[in-house]
Amino acid sequence: MKLLLLTIGLLALAFAGIAIKIWTQKDGKFAGTCASQSPFLNKSGEPCGMCGKLPEEQECRNEASQA
Repeated sequence: MKLLLLTIGLLALAFAGIAIKIWTQKDGKFAGTCASQSPFLNKSGEPCGMCGKLPEEQECRNEASQA
C-alpha cells in the first residue's frame, strides 16, 4: 500500500511540474520543440518532421506562419 501511495504521489508531482512549466511559458508553448534544433537527435541535417524546418533556421515554420 505504501508503494502505491508513493507511486501516485510521484506521478502527481510530475504532472504538477509539467503543468506549472506550461503555465509559466508564454502562450503555453515550449521553446525549441523542433527536433532539428538538437545536434544529438539530427546528425544528418534532416528537416523537422512536423514543420519541415531545416537545422539552419531559427524559428519553427509553424510559429513563423502564425506570427
